[in-house]
Amino acid sequence: MERFYLGVDASKGYADFTILDSNEQTVMANFQLDDTPAGHEQLYKLLGAFSKEHSDCRLYAGIESTGGYENNWFHCLLGFRDPLNLKAARLNPCGVSNNSKAGLKRMGTDKISAHGVAQYLIDHPEKVNYTYQDQTAGLRKRYKVINMLIKQKGQLLNHLESMLYAAHPQLMIYFSNDTPKWILALLKKYPSAVRLARAKAKSVAQIPFITKARAEELIADAKKSVASCCDPDTEEAIKLTVGHIQHLQKTEETQKKKLATDCSLPEVELLKSFKGISDYSAIGLMLEIQNISRFVSAKKLAAFFGVHPMYKESGDKTGRMRMSKMGRKEPRRILYMVALSAIGCNPLIRDFYEKQLEKGMVKMAAVGACMHKILRIVYGMLVNNSPFDPRIDEANQQKRKPAKNKIKKDRNRRYQEIDPKAPVSRRQGLKRRGNGSQSQSDGVTKCGITAPVSTNDSNPNTTG
Repeated sequence: MERFYLGVDASKGYADFTILDSNEQTVMANFQLDDTPAGHEQLYKLLGAFSKEHSDCRLYAGIESTGGYENNWFHCLLGFRDPLNLKAARLNPCGVSNNSKAGLKRMGTDKISAHGVAQYLIDHPEKVNYTYQDQTAGLRKRYKVINMLIKQKGQLLNHLESMLYAAHPQLMIYFSNDTPKWILALLKKYPSAVRLARAKAKSVAQIPFITKARAEELIADAKKSVASCCDPDTEEAIKLTVGHIQHLQKTEETQKKKLATDCSLPEVELLKSFKGISDYSAIGLMLEIQNISRFVSAKKLAAFFGVHPMYKESGDKTGRMRMSKMGRKEPRRILYMVALSAIGCNPLIRDFYEKQLEKGMVKMAAVGACMHKILRIVYGMLVNNSPFDPRIDEANQQKRKPAKNKIKKDRNRRYQEIDPKAPVSRRQGLKRRGNGSQSQSDGVTKCGITAPVSTNDSNPNTTG
């Protein structure tokens, strides 16, 4: 059976197509169709005629994920599976791009991109999944909308804070963390310090969560305020901004509850057994993971989230261990919030966090280590389909054999011992002798210019 590979590059409103054979030779030159019923029908006719011309063949179609523009074409190709003996798959655009760069393709057009997609199907068949179907696409869209509401609310809160600096500076202390709802209600009723200073404590105390004592304190602070803006336009702008924030807060809370009710993923309930993972965080994690079978190990999952440690060493150049932060930032954002919550309420993660600090880690690096550990625990829970149990982690820690104080040999040098006569650089020579410190005669690099260290303190321009 002959195999042919259909590469699809989707754009807004249209797509480019090309077909290659197993030898990466063009069988059908590039053609372009619009994302309309007529374009889909024409694609079926062209592929049908191609299948008749090559009676004993199978078509493998690949299309890059482009943020939604590929959805219509992908579902169209799925509908062609049975009549045309075709398989379709979504592809990671990063893999396709890197494969094209490896082939020294420097031009970037829709035609070249479609050819690159087909070439990727041929070069890396082991990385293409033709059977996986995303059952959470609808939930992911709702989740993105809620995140968009949260982002808009944050932007409006920042704008409100900038206006309050001139209209209500004495209230700025309440904007240090999450803004309480009573502050928004207060600002909507008294949008300037002048208005609040004229109010009565009894009227202010009618706002929920404001006691009479606090109302009197707020009024007294408003009378001593240094506010410089109390004009009607500023007051109206503050009231309008507060109204939008309140509306977004109400919509966000409603949609979060509805999403938690409508989400029927069994893995969500499993993840919620871990202290620190809420309903919304569990849904977010599963929408990012989608299916744990996509990842053959916890290391692969950590690499997908971009929380795996990265260390680069090449020749004389050395680096330091740090979080890679590769890939999309949304999975790491969810995991970061989970880690902060777990450090406060999960004894296992809190103890792990404190141990990292004792080792000398800075706080943010320790939080990153907690993110990595939580993700490994999540992987174990999903793979084994079991709720969180801290005893499992404790048992795994006890299985580790204590490190023995013995000299480890470098396996990279197992065929030849280090030759002191090898023409290596000075830095490499120090490294081979186990002395990483620089001598006093080393050059110092400033602003990219290497200059010798002066040996005469009194006159740096004089050489000895």
